[in-house]
Parts: sequence; C-alpha cells; structure tokens
Amino acid sequence: MNSSSGNGGDGGGGTRKKELGWIEWLRGWCSIVGEFLFQRITASHLENPLPLPPLDGITCIVTGATSGIGLEIARQLAESGAHVVMAVRRPRLAHDLIQKWQTENSEKGMLLNIEVMELDLLSLNSVVKFAEVWNARLGPLHVLINNAGIFSIGEPQRFSKDGYEEHMQVNHLAPALLAMLLIPSLIRGSPSRIVNVNSIMHLVGFVETEDMNITSGKRKYTSLLGYSNSKLAQVKFSSILHKRIPAEAGVNVLCVSPGIVRTNVARDLPKIIVAGYKLIPYFIFNAQEGARSSLFAATDPQVPEYCGVLKADEWPVCACISHDCRPTNPSEEAHNLETSQAVWEKTLEMIGLPSNALEKLIEGETVQCRYGSNAEQDDSSTS
Repeated sequence: MNSSSGNGGDGGGGTRKKELGWIEWLRGWCSIVGEFLFQRITASHLENPLPLPPLDGITCIVTGATSGIGLEIARQLAESGAHVVMAVRRPRLAHDLIQKWQTENSEKGMLLNIEVMELDLLSLNSVVKFAEVWNARLGPLHVLINNAGIFSIGEPQRFSKDGYEEHMQVNHLAPALLAMLLIPSLIRGSPSRIVNVNSIMHLVGFVETEDMNITSGKRKYTSLLGYSNSKLAQVKFSSILHKRIPAEAGVNVLCVSPGIVRTNVARDLPKIIVAGYKLIPYFIFNAQEGARSSLFAATDPQVPEYCGVLKADEWPVCACISHDCRPTNPSEEAHNLETSQAVWEKTLEMIGLPSNALEKLIEGETVQCRYGSNAEQDDSSTS
C-alpha cells in the first residue's frame, strides 16, 4: 500500500487560522461532487460483498450495528468467524437481527459468535459504563469500529444532555472517549485497530476549538456545518492519537470514507431530497457497498504495515482509506498539526479525561473520567 499523492498541507507546524479558505472550500466541494458522480467507477474493481479472510479468534466491537453500514459490517464480520459485539442504543432490535442471522446461517451449519451491549453515544456516562464493563472482562479487543454517526440535515441545532452539539458528540466526542477508554483491551489484542468511519464531508469542515458547539455567533449554525466540522475533528484527533501511541503498543488508528451511501442517515433529509436519493440509485452506494472500506480497514493484513510506515515517516495524519479501499489523503486543514494538537487537547477536556490519560492507559494505570459511575454518584449526592 502506498500513500496516494496529494497536497500535504504544511506537514509540520502550520499556522493557526480562523476559517477555511475559499480555495480549500471550493476544492473540497469539487471532490465531494466528483465522488458522488464517479465513486462507482473508481470502486468498480471491488467485489460486493468484499471477500474477507477467516477471522476466527478475532474480537470486534461495532457501534451503530443495527442499521445501514454498521449492520453490514457486523453481519459480515460474524459470518467470517469473528466474535462481534454490537454496541447499540436499541438492544432489542439487535437481538432480533441476531436471531434472524442465526436462522439464516444455521442452514449452512454455522453458528455466529455475536453478542449485544448497550451503548448510547448521546450520553458520555453510557460510553464510560460500556468501557468499564468491557475492560473488566480482561480479554483482548482486536478491532474497534466507530461506525455510529448522525447527520440531521436541515434540522435545528440540538444539544446532548452533556451539553454538547449533537453532531460533535455522536460523531467525534463519544467515539474518541470510547477509543481512549478501550486502549487497555486494544493493547491486549495487539496488533489491533481503531477504525473510525469518517466522511468525505470533512473536506469542507473547519474546527474552531473555542467554539466546538458553534454557539459563539461567529458562524451561523447549519446541520452541514455541524456534521462536516465533527468529521474533521475526528480526523484531527485520530491523527494525534496515531502519533502518540508508541509503535510497540501495536494499536493502529485509521479513518475510512464509506463513499456516498443511502442509509438511515437519509431519514433526516427533506422529503424532496429523499425522493431524489431514490431516483439516482446508480450513483449512490447501498449499505453493503458502503461497508467495504471499513471491512477492508478492519481485516486487510497490509494495514498494520501501512500504518507503521506513516508513523515512522512522521506523516502528519493517520491512515485514511477511501471508498475504493485505497489510501487517500485527507484535507489540507487535516494536515495542520497545530490545530490538530489543539483539537486533541480540547477533546480530552470535553470528554473529561486528563491530558496524560493516553500515557497512563498505555502503562496500565487507572484513569479517572469526569463521566461515568463517579459522575452519577456525585450527581446523586448533590440532588
């Protein structure tokens, strides 16, 4: 695997800026339109479904596994022999899906190794609880796939009960907290992978660390702004995480673009656009096609080597895989290490972790989070 050519930004320090330049913005939208028009052509070499290697003995956690891309990821990993944990907001729906899959596979004489754990990304307390329960097993985790996400197109600005803009929390903050807290289990599963399902929409995002909730009034909130900013924040945080994890820990960090996919995200679109989605199926991937890049990133044997090359070369961003399962280069803004470091620090502050949390977790030390059981005890004692 070779890193695709592209603009490397400053590759080093970079300068702090206040907004995305219009040339970068225009370039980003050209790339988005180009992907929409040509993604089927550029991915025409891929089989559907993507063939996977045998995954017996591999444990994978998949968030948002009851619909769309996440459902396909979970099902295909399980059918390839992996132990799959569906980390979902609606456990009953997940159990119904498992029953259906088990019935289908029993005819082939196969029993899937799949289970359900509750996880609500709109609650950072829920994320901490999930990680505590999982880490208490003291077993290995080989792959974490942060798939769950939201894009509430055209909807008014909403905030979680933790006080954060919902796109930023679900698409970035909660997955970042989950990845951090599961580091001990990922080290036990080394070589392991954190796969963040991102989006080409990060190309038109810009993260102002002092205005992550987009409430200062400097920028008018739109759902598009909230979504694209959250996806860029995820790339930036992932890049610093990739750089700060020692090579010997064996935990690789990737961001993947599924392409432009017709999934349940479209349920939030205006009706006229939903109708348009149905009229142009040729251009838009179905969920099975959209799952291929995540499955590739989670299972391809060359991925750890590629991540290792980027780390050794001190490449400023983490490994990024495009919808066609090839390495891709994220936006110029994603390469700005100064703003990426600022996003890293601000994210840790927002998710309630100390600045040295990663180092402590890698050393096997206990880290106190502002959220979780301790936070709930504090709440109850003051109520």
